[in-house]
Amino acid sequence: MADRKQNGKNNRRRNGSDDDFNPKFRKMRKKVCVMCSNKDFVLDYKNADQLKKFVNEKGKILPRRATGACAKHQRDITQAVKRARHIAILPYTQN
Repeated sequence: MADRKQNGKNNRRRNGSDDDFNPKFRKMRKKVCVMCSNKDFVLDYKNADQLKKFVNEKGKILPRRATGACAKHQRDITQAVKRARHIAILPYTQN
């Protein structure tokens, strides 16, 4: 190991980096719930443009990790999307 430090080969610990450093697994910042942070934001099942942010191109509801919504508001999003689908504002699937 002393030889590696002298030669400079495979020396990960230079520049004061951590032992657990791995560029593949960078820690992502947690998204903040839109509805918790902005109290003026009201989710409406009749507003299709607003609901399209929470639905992917195939028509599936995006998960919490993608939307950044908290559990309470993710349930509200799901309810609103399902209501909009039922009254044909949003399609169930995209072809």
